[in-house]
Amino acid sequence: MGIFKNRNFSLMFVGRLVSNIGGSLYAVAAMLLIYDLGGSTFYTGLAGFLSILPRIVEFCSGPLIDRIPIRSLLIRTQMIQSVLLLIIPLAAMFNFLSVALVLIITPIISTFNVLIYPAQMAALPKVLPEKDLTKGNSLFTIAYQGVDISFNGIAGILFVMIGPFALYLANSAAFLVGAILFSFIRLTQKSDSSSEKKSLSTDSSTVEAVTKQKRNMKESLDRYIHDLKEGVSVIVGSFFAKILAGVIILNFVSAATFAVFPEFGLEIGGTEYVGFLLVASAVGSLAGALIAPVLKLERFPLGKMYTVGYLFAGTCWALAAWAPTGWMTLVLYAIAWIPAGALNIVILTALQKIVPKHLMGRVFTAATSLSGIAAPIGHLFGGSLGVWTGSIFIVTLCGSIVILVALYWLVDPECRNLPATENMSEDDLPMNRLPVGQQVTT
Repeated sequence: MGIFKNRNFSLMFVGRLVSNIGGSLYAVAAMLLIYDLGGSTFYTGLAGFLSILPRIVEFCSGPLIDRIPIRSLLIRTQMIQSVLLLIIPLAAMFNFLSVALVLIITPIISTFNVLIYPAQMAALPKVLPEKDLTKGNSLFTIAYQGVDISFNGIAGILFVMIGPFALYLANSAAFLVGAILFSFIRLTQKSDSSSEKKSLSTDSSTVEAVTKQKRNMKESLDRYIHDLKEGVSVIVGSFFAKILAGVIILNFVSAATFAVFPEFGLEIGGTEYVGFLLVASAVGSLAGALIAPVLKLERFPLGKMYTVGYLFAGTCWALAAWAPTGWMTLVLYAIAWIPAGALNIVILTALQKIVPKHLMGRVFTAATSLSGIAAPIGHLFGGSLGVWTGSIFIVTLCGSIVILVALYWLVDPECRNLPATENMSEDDLPMNRLPVGQQVTT
């Protein structure tokens, strides 16, 4: 492909690929090691909760990424993660490894990891001409999903074959290779070097500069909160509130299920099945996203499709916990995620059709922020309850909750009768029904 003739893009793409491999291997290795050391789903749930919390940093990282040279940021984050990962095998070598140590390191590594994606997205316009940006973003997304599907499964097998500490060393090596690749990137003098010089220069009015920076950060935060409130107002004032509620519940139960994967994997076949379960959910979601445009799902009534999709997904989810063989569990769990992947595409399309263009960003921000809250809570819920009830009960319960969402949509007239996405327009957004004081302004 012509885009790979761009040296900087090729280096960034391969570097992202390698660092994603390290991240995928680490996610599974850390979860399995924590379960081995702690012997309880409570610790895996706590680890999931702690690993998601650093995503808050991603929201705050914009000003940081704008001020630090991107090439330098990419290299340093990879190097720091590489070094941190070495602490685990060293701790095992000197007999001071504990579940507490792994739990402390997990969110620190996650914090540096969440800086990579926005930094690379910010760097793309500096390495690609505008006409190639869409293709570049698409390739990055495909690489990310492909690595997740491939290496989540491989990680479980490697954990059994070579052991957790060798796997941690492999993770560390992957991040180191990523750092080396990023070091060969050469951004233009205007885009990178000048920024670096500017960041290193001494300002005679230091106090004034710091004050101005704080004021700008406060204004940015105030603006973000204002836009978030506007986005929430649009959602609350329409049928999307009920759609979003379903998405929040799905995030909650998927996180709760993920928290008990180490125990559930052992129940259905062995440690390697933890990675296979992650692959199953990724394959199912990707399959759903691919079939949505092929089947032209935008032509079907959204309300009925949502109801049938969640009912089918919840049933397969619950049945997966009781399948007689491990491979049947994987097949059922993968199938359960197909409706979620397909509905996600349809719902995004519906949002883009009925939300006014000038409100699109804040509505998506509000939806992402609200739905993201469910994941850390789900991790704690699944991990804590799993200690008392076992993993099979948790997986069954989560599938049953998805079924209940479908049944609610079945009995609710507004939800059940939602039209096809292709028939929706901005006129379907009842903004005029918002209370005074919550009216969305342009």
